Amino acid sequence: MVEEPLKQSIIRQGRQKGLVDIYVHDLRDFTQDKHRTIDDYPYGGGPGMVLKLEPIVGALRRIFGEMPEEKARILLTSPRGRTLDQAEVTRLSLQDHLILICGHYKGVDERVHEFYKVEEISIGDYILSAGEVAALVITDAVVRLLPGVIKDIDSAWSDSFADDLLDAPYYTRPEEFEGKGVPKVLISGNHRKIAEWRQQQRIKITRERRPDLFKKYNET
Repeated sequence: MVEEPLKQSIIRQGRQKGLVDIYVHDLRDFTQDKHRTIDDYPYGGGPGMVLKLEPIVGALRRIFGEMPEEKARILLTSPRGRTLDQAEVTRLSLQDHLILICGHYKGVDERVHEFYKVEEISIGDYILSAGEVAALVITDAVVRLLPGVIKDIDSAWSDSFADDLLDAPYYTRPEEFEGKGVPKVLISGNHRKIAEWRQQQRIKITRERRPDLFKKYNET
């Protein structure tokens, strides 16, 4: 589920340049029964299944047998976690080692927190069928900020959410299509006015579409 996306686009560029190493660990490789079971019914009853503790602890012990535990930050994809935003993505991009545990089903055996310092993280207020999807989102967002992955790093730093504002509108050739033209300021060659126009547009769009972000922008 994750191997193929990790070979595409920006993530592929980062791996090919040797700027990021990504390893996928299958929890079934750390089970002890013949069926390679990684989930079970919850104590106390109720619907759904819960990811078992032993495979996760086994995988982490394997990883920490090759690197110091204190150098890693362990993230568990979970609806209970703090919501991922661009500021947190930036902080994650500064870490030497990240370990992403893909949440599943009703959740993960809560005792994982008693063995390791695990932070729960969410990519939004909705439910996915598989935490692997969320882990891929986090990976993509982080890798693109690593120095050298994107040729023009200013492109990444000026994206939406970089400073609590959405991005400005962009246009490309042709200059006119079926009577619809490009704003004159963008073809004026005056870079100061272009920068001012884009900032005004960012503020306007954020105010209209994301008043919560606009409030945060005003406060900071």
